[in-house]
Formats: sequence, C-alpha cells, structure tokens
Amino acid sequence: MLIDPASLKDDDLISLRIIIEQEMRTRGISVSVGDIGEVLAINFYNSTPGLSNLNPALHGTKNVDALSRNGDRYSIKTILKAKKTGTVYPDTENPDHQLFEYLLVVKLAQDYSLEALYQFTWEQFVKVRAWDRRMNAWYVPVSKSRLSVGHCLYNKTIS
Repeated sequence: MLIDPASLKDDDLISLRIIIEQEMRTRGISVSVGDIGEVLAINFYNSTPGLSNLNPALHGTKNVDALSRNGDRYSIKTILKAKKTGTVYPDTENPDHQLFEYLLVVKLAQDYSLEALYQFTWEQFVKVRAWDRRMNAWYVPVSKSRLSVGHCLYNKTIS
C-alpha cells in the first residue's frame, strides 16, 4: 500500500517521517547525505568499466571511506546544498602526511540521485583544499574552478 504524501496533513507527514526513521535505525539503514553519497560513489565505481572496484572501509576509519582491491584509499565527501565539502582531518603529528590516494566529491541532486562525481588525486586535493579554522581541518570549496582541477567522472547535465 502506497501513501500519497501530498494527501497527508503536516502533523501526519511529520509522524510518518519519525516512524520511518525509527524503523530504518532498527534495521541499521542510514540515510544521512554522506552515507547516500558513499553508496552511490561505490556503486558507480563498481559498475563502470575501467574504474577500480571499491569496498566500503570499516565504519569509523579516519578519512577513508572505501578501499580498492589494490589498496588505494578513497575519502568520499558528499554535498547536497553545501558550498564546501565535509572536513578532512590532518595527521596531528605530521600535517603534510598523505591520508588517502583519492578524494571523491559526490554532488547529489535534490532528489538524492547522483548529479556529479569528481575524483581528485592527493596532489590535486592539496592544490584545492582550504583550511577550516573552527574545525582544524581541510575542506574543498565547491566552485567550478576548484572542481575543474579534479577529474569529472560523471555529470548528469552532460550525460
């Protein structure tokens, strides 16, 4: 039985959301923007000939969200409405220490589908990163000039 959300009163719609989120937590299903982006990026890589097959990294692995079969580390940052990616925390002992081989920036459309996917090498990340003083961490500003430094693997508007 499908429910037409437009037919629900505001209070009923809010109650439905709470019920759904509770059930998803019970089942261990996460629907955060970051988790959705990670799944989309990994699925894109695994279904695209010529790209590495990726496996999710262990939950809680610092700055690494996926691993390739040949050992490359991937950090995945997802944006929906933001002007900058999430943070990348530097090594406290050696701030210039390489934390991953590739950074993937996943842009989501308003319906949470994949809008664009950019791949940055560590060297490219170092060129485009900016420092967040409040978080004591790096991020990538989301602008055409910064994104153009990476390799655009997918863009819905071009495809």
